[in-house]
This record gives sequence, C-alpha cells and structure tokens, in this order.
Amino acid sequence: MTVTASSGSTRVSPQLYDTLPLSSVRQAEQQDRFPEKGELETLLTFYRSGTARVEAARLISANADAIVAKAANRIFAGGTPLSYLDAPLTPFNVGALETEILASDQVAAATSVRTFAQGSGGTGLLGRILEGVQADADVRVVLPPGFTPISVARYGTDRMRKSLRDMGWFLRYVGYALVAGDPSILAVNTRGLRDVLEKACSLAATNVALQEMRAAAANLFRKESESRQLVIDCFNVLLKELAVPTPSARQRLGSPENQGLQLPAIYALAAESRQRFVMKPGLSGREKAEVIRAAYRQVFERDIVKGYSQVVAPVEATQVAQGQLPMREFIRALGRSKEYRRQFYGRFSNSRVVELAFRHFLGRGVSTIEEFRRYFAIVSQQGLPGLVDSLINTQEYAQTFGEETVPYLRDLGEEAQESAGWGSNRKLFRFSAPFEGAPQYITLYASYGQPLPDQHAYGGGNDPLGLTYGAIFPSGTASVATRPAPFNYDTRRILVGNGMAEPGQMDSPQFRASAPRRVGPKVVRLQQIATGGASVPRRGGQPSIRGTESSTQAVIRAVYVQVLGTTGYAGEQLKVEEIKLENGDISLREFIRQVARSAAFRRRYWSNLYITKAIEVMHRRLLGRPTFGRREINGYFDTAARLGFYGVVDAILESPEYLAAFGEDTVPYERFVTPADLNARRVPALRRRLDPSAIPDLTPVTRPQVASASSFRGSGDLTPRNLPDRRLRQVVGGWTARFAEGEEGPAKPQGSTPQSLRQPPEPTRRWSVSPTKPAGTPSRGWSANVGGSTGMTATPSRGRIVGGWSAQVSANGFSAAVAPQPGAAMAKALDGARPQGFSRRRSLGQPVMLMPEADEASLQQVIEATYRQLLNRVPLAAERLSDAESQLRDGRLAVSEFVAVIAGSDLFQQRLNRMAPLRAASAAYLALLGRAAQPKEVSLYLATRGKKGQQAALDDLLSGKEYANRFGRDTVPYLRGMGTEDGIPLATVNRTALLYAGNAGLTPPPRGAI
Repeated sequence: MTVTASSGSTRVSPQLYDTLPLSSVRQAEQQDRFPEKGELETLLTFYRSGTARVEAARLISANADAIVAKAANRIFAGGTPLSYLDAPLTPFNVGALETEILASDQVAAATSVRTFAQGSGGTGLLGRILEGVQADADVRVVLPPGFTPISVARYGTDRMRKSLRDMGWFLRYVGYALVAGDPSILAVNTRGLRDVLEKACSLAATNVALQEMRAAAANLFRKESESRQLVIDCFNVLLKELAVPTPSARQRLGSPENQGLQLPAIYALAAESRQRFVMKPGLSGREKAEVIRAAYRQVFERDIVKGYSQVVAPVEATQVAQGQLPMREFIRALGRSKEYRRQFYGRFSNSRVVELAFRHFLGRGVSTIEEFRRYFAIVSQQGLPGLVDSLINTQEYAQTFGEETVPYLRDLGEEAQESAGWGSNRKLFRFSAPFEGAPQYITLYASYGQPLPDQHAYGGGNDPLGLTYGAIFPSGTASVATRPAPFNYDTRRILVGNGMAEPGQMDSPQFRASAPRRVGPKVVRLQQIATGGASVPRRGGQPSIRGTESSTQAVIRAVYVQVLGTTGYAGEQLKVEEIKLENGDISLREFIRQVARSAAFRRRYWSNLYITKAIEVMHRRLLGRPTFGRREINGYFDTAARLGFYGVVDAILESPEYLAAFGEDTVPYERFVTPADLNARRVPALRRRLDPSAIPDLTPVTRPQVASASSFRGSGDLTPRNLPDRRLRQVVGGWTARFAEGEEGPAKPQGSTPQSLRQPPEPTRRWSVSPTKPAGTPSRGWSANVGGSTGMTATPSRGRIVGGWSAQVSANGFSAAVAPQPGAAMAKALDGARPQGFSRRRSLGQPVMLMPEADEASLQQVIEATYRQLLNRVPLAAERLSDAESQLRDGRLAVSEFVAVIAGSDLFQQRLNRMAPLRAASAAYLALLGRAAQPKEVSLYLATRGKKGQQAALDDLLSGKEYANRFGRDTVPYLRGMGTEDGIPLATVNRTALLYAGNAGLTPPPRGAI
C-alpha cells in the first residue's frame, strides 16, 4: 500500500479490470438508454450463476497447493518445488466436506517430493504417454518446441520462490475472473509479461505449467460442465495473452505547460472497450443521429434533446448529418450556444467554468497551474466564446479528436495523467460534476504550496479520536479524500511530549529512554517482594506499587485499562495469566503480550478496522506514542502480511524502544501525542478578544458643573402622602376656541412666574378670520386644542376645511385623536411597506393585442398572456379552457370575452376564494383593470360580493367604463397602475407597486403586502 504525492489515497485509482455487469450495461449507459432484452438476459444469467461461480472459485482456492504442485513437478526437476513456498497457498479458513474432491496437505506434500518431471498418468515417458491419452481433448497438455525441465539446483532458491509465487498468482487471478464473470482481469494483468518471462525464466515452461494447472483445475469440475468450461476459458485467456508481444507504452502529446507523458500498456488495455463516435460520410441516418446524440451527451453531460426537449443548434446538426459541417465546428456551435451559457457559464465562477470546459471539449482535467492561469485569463477577458474557441483551436484537440471524432473523456486508462490531479479528475468525471459549484483544481494546486498538514501519513481518518481514554471511531476504513497528502518515506509527524523530560531527537536513544516528569503521566510498575514485609526496595526512585496481592491487582487493572481501554468485561479477563503473574511465573511484559493477543483486543482493534488504523491504534496502546510516518507503518505492513496479527503484537513488544521505555515491569503509558490530540483535550477557556475601544479613558478631567433645577420642589414632592398624586395628573398647555366671526381673545403669555401650587391653565378665547375665506365671510367651524406644552396655542393650518372640528386632550396618559374620516380604516388596511415594485418595472411586458388575421404564434401569445395576467401562470394541459381557445381562434370570441370566460372559470374563482377578502379584491382589480383598488372601490367590491356573489362583482369590473376605455375588445389586460394617470391618486400608484411581485412572484404576494 503505497501513496505518493497525489491528490488522494490509492483507492481513488481506477479499476483496471471489468466485470460482466459493467460490460453489459456500459454501452447502454454511453448511449443514454435502457438496457435491451439481450443485455438484461445476460445480467440475469450472471446473477443466477453467482453461487456456482463462487463455489468454483472456493474449490480452486482449496486445491491451490495440489494444482500448483502438479504444474511445478512438470517443469522442475531435481528437487521438491513446494518446499520453496513462503506460506501454503490454501487458506486456513477454507473448509470442505469429506465427500468433496479436495487435496489435503499430505497429498500435496507427497506430490511435491517427487524429484523428476512426471504427470498424473505415471512416471517417466510411459506416464506422460498415458496422461496424454487419458486426458480430455480440451485440456490436453501440448509441449511446445524446445521445452526441457528446469533443474532446481541450477535455478536457484530466489528464482524458485518467485516462480512458485507467480504460479500461485496466476491461479488466484483465475479465481477472480470466475467471481467477476469476465476474463478481462486476466487480459489486463497478463499481456505484457511475455518479455519479462523470456528474460527471467522460460516462456515454454510457463506455457506448460499453465496447461498443467488448467488440466488439474478442470479435473475438479467433471460433474459441472458450465463451471468446467468457464475455468478452461479463463486458462485459455492466460495462454493466449502470453503469446501476444508486449505492447508499447502510449505517449501523450506534449503542451507548452507539460512534457509528453507515457502510459503503461496495462492501463491502455483496460480502456480499449470504450466506444468512440466518429461521423463518417457512409453512415446511415440512424447511425449519424446516434453520433449527434453522443455530441450532445459529451458537451451537456446528458441527452438534452431526449430528456429536456431542447434542440440545441438544429441547423448545425442538420449540416453535420449532411456532411456540410465537420464535427469540430458542431462542437464549437454547442459550446457557444445560449443553452451551454445558461447551464455551465452563468451559474459558476470563472474557475469552475474553465474546469468544466476542459471536461467538455478536451475530455480531461486541468494539468498544471500555468495552464489554468492561461485559460482563466482568456475567459476573464474574452468570455465564454473566447474560451471555447481557444480550446477547440488547440493542436491537442486536432491531434486527439480531429475533424470527425466526438470528444470523449480521456481517463487514466486513455492516456497518461499527472498524479497531482488524479483525485480531482475522478470528481470532475462524475455525473454530479455540474452540481458542484466549488472549483477543484485551483484549490488543489494552492494546497500543494502549503506546508504539510498535521495529519496521519495515510490520511486523517486513520488517527483515533484524541481523547484521554483513547476512544476510536468505529469506522473500519480510512476516509478517501481528494486533498493532497504529499508525504514521503522520510517525512515524520510532529509529536508532543506528554510530560516527558527532555526526550531529545525523535527515534534517538535518548528519545526511546526518556522518563516522565513529576507532573507527567502516572507510571505503574510491578515490584516483586519475596517476603511481603514492610521493606521498601529502591529501584530508580520511589516505587509506585508494593509487592502485595492488592498492588498486583492494581497493576493488572492498569494493564487492562491501557491495553483494552476498560478493566475488562466478564469473560475478557485472563484469569490463568493473572495467577501466573501473581506467582511470579511470567513477567509483566509477557502478561501484556497475552492480553494484546487475546480475542477481546483483536476484536476491538484489529478485526473491524482498516489495517492502517489498526496498526496506529495498537501502536498507541502498546508503545505509548503515534507512529512516525510511512517508513515505520510500512514495516508493520510487511510484518502483518507475513506473520499476521500476532506478528504485529510481537514486533511491538520486542522492539528496542519498548524495552528501553518500559522494560519488563512497567505498564505502558502514553508518552507522546499529536498536536491534534493536545488541542482536543484542552478545555476551551473563556478568553475574550481584547477590544481597545471598550477600555475606558482614565485620564483625569474637570468635573462638569451640573445646573441646579429651576422648578420648585415642595414637601409634597419629597414626602409621600395619602393624597392623589398630583404629579401624575398634569394639564400642560392651554386651549383655544376659534369661531368664524373674527373675534380673538387674549392669549395666555408664554412665560409666567412660578406658583406655589400647580393649577390648570386659564381658558382663552380667540376670534380670527379664516385664512381660507375672505374677511367678513362667516365660518361655521370651531376647533379646540387642550394639551401640549405650556404657552402653545393652536393656529389654523392653511388648507383646513372650514366647518370641521378637531380636539386633542392629553392628561393622565389619555389622548383623544382626531376623529377618523370615512374610508380611513380601509386605506390604513390597504397600506403596506415600501413599494418594491418600482425596482421590477423592467420585467413588465408590452401590451398584447390580437390583430386581425393573426397567425398561430400571435394567437398563442395572446392566450398565454391572458392566462398569466389572470392566473399568474400558464395552466396545465388538463386545466386549459380548450373550447374558449377554439372560439377565440375561430373569431367567435373577442379578447374581452375570452377574459370574461377565464374570470368566470373555476381556476380564477378558486384563486380568489383562497385569499382573504381584502387580498381577493386587490387581486381582482390587478388582474382585470391592471391597477390596485382604491379604498372606496374595495368597499364597493366587498359589498357587491357579499350581496350578489363574487361573479357579479367581477362582472361589474368587466362591464365598467374603465375597462372599455383602457383595453377595449382586443387588448389583453396588463399591469398599467405603476404609471401616473388622470384620475388615479398617487397612493394608488404606490399601492400597485407594492402589490407587484415581478415575473417570478405572485401578484399580489401571498403574504406581507396587505
């Protein structure tokens, strides 16, 4: 498991082999259609035969030793070939019934001790002849020319191990192909080995070994013809691919930003099955239509004509099919279309536009930051047309796709890719790429310039949760991220000492033997005392544990807590090992080893975890620190592959660092943590940011002189008494009375001397001439004003209607306002917030009029405009008034009559019935007269609606003079109330703007406007 400087982990790399379900539905997926009957039958057969194929793979795996032994004994001579295996090929957990034909280890060992080349028919030449006669024709071993058995003594130990390992690999790949139902994994991983085998060993011997393995494997399935034939076909693919010469690497075209890269043949072979669409003159009409649909799918990432009924560039599509326009220019027309601009340009930032354009027109991602900057400058200066032209006019497009080929996704299997963009390419090639607005490459390349993140070398998901008790996430896999992790084998993590005294340089003798300070972690050490008395031995300082029974139990509990994470549940404690530790039969390190090898530890920290996380957690538990980096982790990978779980435990406990840090009698403790662990364990403090502006100015200043109160304060103001509080009843100011005869009494002077008691002001009377009438004209109105501040008098305002009256009294918190005029309540109910409709006047359309001899397009425009005006939408096909539309089309109905039919329909009536009365009246006036209703009109509408019904109220609007003068018979009503007109108050104009919500909203809005 190797991860170099890339944009993701190894599991984001593409799959280099195929399966039968993928190969069956791939063509349907590329053509954006449902699978056909033949493809579905292939899938049905595959799933029905799944149990048989899995059982065949299990049977081959169980007999792996016998199959490889037969092949090895045929091509090697002078030794025991299977003795060179590092481990048995047959898994330990593969069980078999006694009735099954399974080769046991004894049979395999007995077969492997034969020291000369022979077959299953016997020894020597006669045995080979009998074997050739008895074998079936389809699995008969044919010796190639020049084949001779290889001497084990001359071949060498290392080469023998590699040869037997390779034969085991061949057999394992056959099992993979059986489960996948497709032999492509054999073709991908075998082709190209011809030159390697010729240089390393013998190609003829490999051919004979594969034939022997084919015969031995087919012999296991004599009663199952389908499984037998599938096994034979898989081995035939191996033999066929080994006969093909090694293909050359695929060279990628160079560019000003990067050099030409080479793609190994194994990746190129994995991508050969992908379909290409090329527009040729000799294609049929159906085939040309399929090529055009492929162009739509590449540029718009979907069949936009089929799925959305949008025909983009129809003229160019016809010219391409007729051979008048090359495919390259058709792709250019699609990229410059308004549909592409709306879907992939207007919705994204320029950074994301560049990334999507590379996918659509070049079929790849952005290679380097220099390339991104160049095209980012183009799209910023020239817009989308300049970006499309610059990509299609490149030499790369001409050499890769030419004039006839539809661009396709050039994935990792198509050509060489820079490792820096693997993860971003995988995300860009997903179907969900148009729904992700955040740019990927610019953030990726920017993160490469940042320092190494403080995370695990193989991804942050492999670090356990940094709590004090070492809890971990239950996830068994590492998180796959597309962010860079440029860690190499020499990179080490930053570790923080957990109370360690001068640890020194990492991985140094001083580091391994560093001891904790007094404020560091608690050290639990087992001190054995033979007598059990009160003597206290000195061993490197004060011991923490006495050698009594209680102290030993404390050590055992500390071991369980450190290794298992708990004191151990029922059935998890090792009672026998505890007794041995108390008796001194085993050391503390051996007891820790037994606890770490127990089923409880393995179940928690090994079986259910991804191996990288398992190694990290075990390392923290047993050695007391996180791993350094990849070099250390890879060493445990090798140990786990060779020796398994127990080997990893032994490697940690027998390491020099464990002996130097803990020795034989100390319980492991946490010595080092990561900075992330340290931050997670800190309790957030209440630390507020320093705000200099909030600090008061402490400079001494002169104290201000407060002016003394000018009003008199008596004893009644200071001492509460059992009297009405005169302070709460204050009559402030005066009152005046004005009559229309012109007599005016003396007014109270503005200022007065303070009095000992507060008294109401004296009434004054003033006669004056009305300012709105000439002198001598009698006036019938009067006004009184009581309240306000002292000395204020009411003056008649200019323009006051003569003959009315008004009064305002303010005392004890009570105020009597001006008596409301008729219609004031309705006007207040109709008033709203700020009229936002003036900012949406640009969305108002032009008046639509039905002209004589109008065509179908104009007629449809009139019908849709009428629906939108009255219903705020175009109804569905089932809701449309087909009869009225037909009569309007035939000329039997005028536009005004068509409006009346829609106004009387259930759609419009239900729309008004769902609204509140005031809102319904406003909606009716807006829909039929194009303006908001005045207060008196709303009152009249609601009165008519309550007495005669809603239809009668609508008929009054349609038959009124205003509708006839403004719209007539042939004009569709439109919103006209946001402009000033004769007879329309300005308040009505503002109310119309308040109720208008634009083309994207409902008029009137469902809430808030009234």
